[in-house]
Amino acid sequence: MIKTLLTAILLFSLTGLFAQNNYRVSLIGFYNLENFYDTVNNPMVNDEEFLPNSDRHYNTHIYMDKVDRLATVISQMGTDISPDGLALLGVAEVENDTVLTDLIHSPKLKDRKWKIEHFDSPDFRGVDVGLLYNPKYFKVLHSRPLFVKLPGGSKDSYFTRDILYVKGILDGDTIHVFVNHWPSRSGGEERSIPARAAAAGVCKQRVDSLMAINPNTKVVIMGDLNDDPVSPSVTKTIGAKGKIKDVAVSGIYNPWTEMYKRGIGTLAYQDAWGLFDQIMVSQAWLDKAQPGYFFQKAIIFNKEFLVQKTGKFRGYSKRTWDGNTYNYGYSDHLPVFVEMLKKVN
Repeated sequence: MIKTLLTAILLFSLTGLFAQNNYRVSLIGFYNLENFYDTVNNPMVNDEEFLPNSDRHYNTHIYMDKVDRLATVISQMGTDISPDGLALLGVAEVENDTVLTDLIHSPKLKDRKWKIEHFDSPDFRGVDVGLLYNPKYFKVLHSRPLFVKLPGGSKDSYFTRDILYVKGILDGDTIHVFVNHWPSRSGGEERSIPARAAAAGVCKQRVDSLMAINPNTKVVIMGDLNDDPVSPSVTKTIGAKGKIKDVAVSGIYNPWTEMYKRGIGTLAYQDAWGLFDQIMVSQAWLDKAQPGYFFQKAIIFNKEFLVQKTGKFRGYSKRTWDGNTYNYGYSDHLPVFVEMLKKVN
């Protein structure tokens, strides 16, 4: 009986192993790094509050601690699914490529030999978006910034972030990635709606041009949208659907809609959770019988150490700053990623 039991356990283990080995995993993530500035004054942007002589007393010690904490989070994302973690990571609220270079060369990430795609944006705060990628899995073919013109009457007093567009090869699949950080809700949600619609429109226009050439194009739209999955910028401008059965050919699927409706989010404000950080995929990712990668699931990386334990932000994501006081945190946003699978012989 014992021999039979051991045989059954062995067969069960081998069956699980074979099932796991029949698929190759690729993980695509996004993380708002919350005010990831260096300590050097750049007269071309508004970075004065993140300098050593500012009210925050932002210095090298704080900066290096911030780098290490971000690396701690990123180094753990998805490693329970794939030993190498993420293949791609879109990021937002970064001042320049200097901070990204320091991040990927930090002790916890340097062995992955990540590379960077980044362009300086005209944003008035001097923050940009970027893409970090593991060259073991992803090869860049082309990249460019997409300028977002803000409509008059919404947020026309300043510029916003460009959208980063990157075309590349993900382990045999040609994919098109859009990294977004749409205009914030400062000044009021209603007043700022046209600004986010404008950013969504720039992204949508480029996606439509790709789909006109090939309706089965694999597109990934990621970012801090400053809107939830049910907001008009997402459902109307992008046209994203929250249910796979509703996604037409060349359409966009948003896997975060049902999570948001259940009260799950990536950032908290006034004791309510929002889900601004999203990764959407085109219909071409949804066929699980295809030879290339297909969408499997969406995940919010919400480890216990990322949660604030005390103070007025108790239960929120552990942010970098509490006012002008350094909070020894990570970000006011939780990171997200999606799991893609590909069947292999």
